[in-house]
Amino acid sequence: MKKKILLVEDDEALAQVYKTRLEMEDFDVRHVANGEDALSNAVEFKPDLVVLDVMMPKINGFDVLDILRTTPETANVRVVMLTALSQAKDKERAEQLGANDYLVKSQVVIGDVVARIKHHLAEA
Repeated sequence: MKKKILLVEDDEALAQVYKTRLEMEDFDVRHVANGEDALSNAVEFKPDLVVLDVMMPKINGFDVLDILRTTPETANVRVVMLTALSQAKDKERAEQLGANDYLVKSQVVIGDVVARIKHHLAEA
């Protein structure tokens, strides 16, 4: 059975690139563009892993992560933060909230992201 990934990214062009690549890697991918939809889909879609942007409309990625970790149905889902925020304090906050990984968009290529996703799914 395919592993399910919830892609939470408000940049439509970037989201399509990631969705296409992940589907080529044989993942079942669902894309949402804001934090509210991320939370409802996390419970309903039951992803194996969430790729989560930080700066988004409605609810930011840090708050989404916090809610995912405190909701029994989603407390153990793997979360890879993929963000433009490169400051150490942002990474520390993500780690404190329980992110499994923190990747800065400007510092990784899509192949790196796919490799990190596969790494975390292998641990699951």
